[in-house]
Amino acid sequence: MSTEEQIETIRFTADVVCVRAGAVLLIERGWPPHKGQFALPGGHVDPGETSRTAAARELREETGVDVDPDDLTLIGVYDDPGRDPRGRYVTAAYLVTVPAGTTARAGDDAAAVRWLPLDAPGRLAFDHGQIVTAARSRHR
Repeated sequence: MSTEEQIETIRFTADVVCVRAGAVLLIERGWPPHKGQFALPGGHVDPGETSRTAAARELREETGVDVDPDDLTLIGVYDDPGRDPRGRYVTAAYLVTVPAGTTARAGDDAAAVRWLPLDAPGRLAFDHGQIVTAARSRHR
């Protein structure tokens, strides 16, 4: 490797599209980047975890919704180099459907949670709108 080449740090995350009766569960970001915008629940994959286990853990920590990791279906891997202004983040995005009566509460890093229409969740942080669009086609 020449001195002109640089090693890029890549962070691995997991996000969840949690669907209930035609609505998607979103968190309001309480910190930059995208503070105040809605985003999917998710976060870093910890050492020793799979992305599936991390996705279930992050969903529980940020929203109080507890799902079995085996119930998560992979939507795709999102790795566009510019998807996060903090640096290079690669995410494994998952879909899960929960019963109509499932409730959520803001926890951990979420300033608030909201169930928004799956077909029209509004503008989302990062590339989460693209992920929700892909999940919508999988969900049908």
